[in-house]
Amino acid sequence: MRTPRLMLPLALLLLALPSWASSNAASTQTLLWVMLILLLARFSSLIERIGQPAVLGELLAGVALGNLALAGLPGLDQVHTDPVIRFLAELGVVILLFQIGLESNLQSMKQVGGRAFAVATVGVVVPFALGTLLIGPWLLPQAGLMAHLFLGAALTATSVGITGRVFRDAQALHTQEARIVLGAAVIDDVMGLVILAVVAGLAKTGSVDALEIARVSAVALLFLIAAVVLGRWLTPLISRFMASIHSGPAMQFTLLISFCLGFAWLSAAAGLAPIVGAFAAGLILDASYLSRFEAEMIRHEVHKVVLNHGAVLEQEVDHILNQHAEHRPMRLMEPIGYLLTPIFFVVTGMQVKLDVFSQPHTLLLTALILLVAIAGKLCAGLAAGKSDRWLVGWGMVPRGEVGLIFAQMGKSIGALNDELYSVIVLVVVLSTLVTPPLLAWRLKGSATH
Repeated sequence: MRTPRLMLPLALLLLALPSWASSNAASTQTLLWVMLILLLARFSSLIERIGQPAVLGELLAGVALGNLALAGLPGLDQVHTDPVIRFLAELGVVILLFQIGLESNLQSMKQVGGRAFAVATVGVVVPFALGTLLIGPWLLPQAGLMAHLFLGAALTATSVGITGRVFRDAQALHTQEARIVLGAAVIDDVMGLVILAVVAGLAKTGSVDALEIARVSAVALLFLIAAVVLGRWLTPLISRFMASIHSGPAMQFTLLISFCLGFAWLSAAAGLAPIVGAFAAGLILDASYLSRFEAEMIRHEVHKVVLNHGAVLEQEVDHILNQHAEHRPMRLMEPIGYLLTPIFFVVTGMQVKLDVFSQPHTLLLTALILLVAIAGKLCAGLAAGKSDRWLVGWGMVPRGEVGLIFAQMGKSIGALNDELYSVIVLVVVLSTLVTPPLLAWRLKGSATH
């Protein structure tokens, strides 16, 4: 294979970068850092060849980049402290939550039913309680309540993308267990974002008060409800107005990104995390709102080819094109996601300090938190009724990108120190790493019965 040979030029470039960058202006350095991060992120996608998600490779690439000094190589600590890089990483996570919202569907969440809601509730309450009330006070009494709250919040997350990829590869998306898990994972994310908003709000006030918890919870829930209700009413009007000015793809993209950034700003103005608003913006936008804009060029080209080839063929082609049109908002956002989202994950990984794991206490803490992280989600499977409870439980285990977002926010506001932050990120990595093979094994076992 030629792929390993390609890694040598990248490694040489990596070693030479610090000396090259030191002789350049700060703005020039930033261009170099962005190039390096994107290259590493793309090379790290090799991890997909062994059945692991690309996000895991990006995270591990960041861990390696941020700990080069341990191997006696020039350190690159200045990369994740660069203000421009930090801003791009923050923008990347806003775009990521917007994309997650676009991929979610309010109607499908309603159709999943009570079992998905029950699974999501147990999958949030149990890990949060175990992290906040058991592991935190028992093993980290000196860390403080805010650290315990962020630990619990990070353990509530479930990665929709990772679990969905495993079910899709196994051609099991039609199963009852898959529908329950994916529906519960979406509801789980909504609950987790509300918890994150509450915890972040408490961290800003510096104290825990029942009235303050009630206030922040009410603000979070009211914001999400208002965003969905008002957004559903305003979006068609705004879309129609913008399409009357220009109906090309540039205006379509402007509509999407404006909603994303605008709702993120409104969320921050309401005292919530910007990612809450970005998720809400994606949730309310529907492909039908772009119907007044120009259709994609390929639609016109395909219609020319099938014209006069029979009504049946035209109907089949229309059905396929309509399915693709439903995903048009996601496709419009993909390029900016390709640019910014990897920066967030690599920068997140760079902040992991591997030297903290030289202490036995830290290793023990990681092992215990990982056990709690797995056990809390397996308990969620018990609420799945007559379905395969083990399959549902393991489907809820991977924390993925959402858990990293929680950890990153806790560190950025000073609630998590280097040790606890590194432990949480490692737990996210391990839960993401072990779940796909176990889930695939369980799916094969279910298929044979």
